Amino acid sequence: MKHGKKYIDSKKLIDSTVAYDPIDAIDLVKKTGKAKFDETVELSVRLGVDPRHADQQVRGAVVLPHGTGRKIRVLVLTRGDKIKEAEEAGAEYVGGEEYIAKIKDENWFEFDVIVASPDMMGKVGPIGRILGPKGLMPNPKSGTVTPDVAKAVQDIKAGKVEYRVDKTAIVHCPIGKVSFDSDKLKENLDVLMGAIIKAKPAAAKGTYVRSVYLSSTMGPSVKVNALKF
Repeated sequence: MKHGKKYIDSKKLIDSTVAYDPIDAIDLVKKTGKAKFDETVELSVRLGVDPRHADQQVRGAVVLPHGTGRKIRVLVLTRGDKIKEAEEAGAEYVGGEEYIAKIKDENWFEFDVIVASPDMMGKVGPIGRILGPKGLMPNPKSGTVTPDVAKAVQDIKAGKVEYRVDKTAIVHCPIGKVSFDSDKLKENLDVLMGAIIKAKPAAAKGTYVRSVYLSSTMGPSVKVNALKF
């Protein structure tokens, strides 16, 4: 892969043989995030689990104390009194079957997260094959299937992020923007890493956190000392 001049210059600032302390890694990511837009800072954690086994799945959600810096568009699938509750909580789209049909028939995806009340999941199930590959299927483990749709919306708006191990045993998750103060990024990182470590499956053997990296959207990755968490 050919990289641009900015990326090559940024890469020179990083010693690939060093696992940096978290705050030093964050400072480097901020320094190397040179794009013209406010880049997202992403955490990548390789875990000592085998995602092929159901008892070694790592998945959950956590509210970052300083949010992600990104405006999240929320679709709430519910009915009755909960429609008004979701609207008052700040959801961009609230409804039921009409939105399910819109997704199915019009390939409509002008939202980032779906929250559904449990009584709607029977209707949502048939479009699971559309939502699943995009990571949009509501799930009780991530708090997106809940009778308290208002709180779910409020948490998402406050900076709630979902983490999930992929088929290569890596968790990818944003922790904020390059424009954030280093201390705020550090606090977000600590909260997210704490949640991932707490979610260690009982069936996982050996070293759980194998490696930790931080990177900006367009910048090179920086290795973080995993023993600091």
